[in-house]
Amino acid sequence: KPVIFSLVREQSSFMTIVIAILTFLAVVTLGLTIAITGGAIKWNQQWQNRATIQTSANPEAIDKILAENSANIKSIKKLSDSEINNLMRPWISDKKTLQKYLPNMWDVEFTSDKSMDAVSKQIGTNARVMPHTDALKNPMSTGWKIAIISVVILMIVLCAIGACVIYTAKNIATIHKREIEILNQIGATDSFVARQMQIIIAKITLRACAIGFAGAIPLILIILSVAHSARTGLMTMISIGNIGWVMLLLMPIAIILLSII
Repeated sequence: KPVIFSLVREQSSFMTIVIAILTFLAVVTLGLTIAITGGAIKWNQQWQNRATIQTSANPEAIDKILAENSANIKSIKKLSDSEINNLMRPWISDKKTLQKYLPNMWDVEFTSDKSMDAVSKQIGTNARVMPHTDALKNPMSTGWKIAIISVVILMIVLCAIGACVIYTAKNIATIHKREIEILNQIGATDSFVARQMQIIIAKITLRACAIGFAGAIPLILIILSVAHSARTGLMTMISIGNIGWVMLLLMPIAIILLSII
């Protein structure tokens, strides 16, 4: 059936640009949310149940405790003097002085949190047990906060898209008020009139979503590339898996469906 209503070219172009920009922001925000959330989860899993054990005296006692708890330990590595030297060099530059303060250190991965707690209790005050997750609390907290902020921004953008759709529908109704009255007088149903408006809005939204999506994907790829090149902490872990890319593809589809509801 032919479309009865239409927007003038200037109005159609304006709404296309606005919705394209909002779609661009929605896709980029969703992509960053997925990447940061996934990176935080993977980073936490990488260091979960891992700890560094440090002591300056009686390393034999620690070796004995670790050997007795081999069933609770996935992997263990005793750091060499050269490795410890490299770790402490930023704080002590004098090599002779540094040798006096070199502790004995073990990098241990436990089978579970309970195993780590059990071994820590056995070690007691003989050494210092430092879970890696404790050192990562601040960056992990920052990552989750960024993800939450991204979700809030995404909700705001989606609300803005909804407002644009409502504005477009009202604009169409205002422009074609006379035509709508005539259609009602000759027996046209409200569902027929609504369907005509939906067709116009769907065409505008489809074009806008295609433009916004096409612009967002390259930017997301650039951001991921820059983050990986940083090679520091959480930045190296952020990525978008197959499910994430499917979610990004579904975002413009969801916006189109939202516009015609």
